[in-house]
Amino acid sequence: MDTLNGLLGGPKARGAFLLRSILSPPWSLRIEDGAPLAVVTAVRGDAWIQPEGRAPVLLRPGDVAIVRGPEPYTVADTPGTPMQVVIGPGQACSRDGADVSASMALGVRTWGEVRPGDENHSVLLSGTYQAEHEIGRRLLDHLPTLLIRPAGEDAASTEDTLVRLLATELTRDEPGEELVLDRLLDLLVVGVLRSWLAAPDSGAPAWYRAQHDPVVGPVLRLMHDDPARPWTVASLAAEVGVSRAGLARRFTSLVGEPPMAYLATWRLALAADLLRDPGHTVASVARRVGYSNAFALSAAFKRVRGLTPQEHRRLAEEAPPAAPVPTTTTVVLAG
Repeated sequence: MDTLNGLLGGPKARGAFLLRSILSPPWSLRIEDGAPLAVVTAVRGDAWIQPEGRAPVLLRPGDVAIVRGPEPYTVADTPGTPMQVVIGPGQACSRDGADVSASMALGVRTWGEVRPGDENHSVLLSGTYQAEHEIGRRLLDHLPTLLIRPAGEDAASTEDTLVRLLATELTRDEPGEELVLDRLLDLLVVGVLRSWLAAPDSGAPAWYRAQHDPVVGPVLRLMHDDPARPWTVASLAAEVGVSRAGLARRFTSLVGEPPMAYLATWRLALAADLLRDPGHTVASVARRVGYSNAFALSAAFKRVRGLTPQEHRRLAEEAPPAAPVPTTTTVVLAG
């Protein structure tokens, strides 16, 4: 398993909230749902997307925007349009404090407000991830606040095809439709993230760049493929045919931390995700991520994260998404 495969295990939609919005100008939506990750694409008409406290950015038809939460953001027909509808937690929609979720429903997964005879209405598709996971967060924390992938010049590009498929599937009400929509959303997000990671000067994290190194790349894959194995720097070095000291220097230089520190962080991230499932005991999680017993995992978890595995499990069930590492950037990938 390559490094990106493991880290993209986090953004995996399960019952994601997907919606087609049809709106006559002037319109402006204030998104305050606190979701860790959202995807917005314009199918018809331009839109302006503006994260909290930042400049608005134009979204043209076919462009795909990824917004990293949980801070609020606004989507509008023009930057100056006053806010009209607030979308809160649970996708509850309100205007002037009154719930308008039902009155603005327009059909299967379709919502909005269109004036009779209006031929200038906008059509947006949006998808919202409702929960975050520790592994994906190692990637998502490096994302800019707003990431935009412009529509491809080639109409057959993968992301453009996925947008068209989403637009079609959103209006269907057939068995298994939720699963189809979840996977289409995942594919769209992964495609945009791969484009971002591959772009020059994207700000991609060091561990991503290091996976292309002929020595460090295989070591990262070994750690990700078999985290439960009792790895040492010496055993990792033997696997890739270099000296222990040489691997330690090269890994630290490229990744930014020593091999065993990276492995410990990866194991605890895996454990944090597994602990969200009440079907896993602390002991079974410990064995799966490379700790000899529940006590060893608990001690490491408490030392690094400041709480026990049981406390983490309880907070994961009760608490809203944690705030991300703050950035103030917007990245627009080359078209």
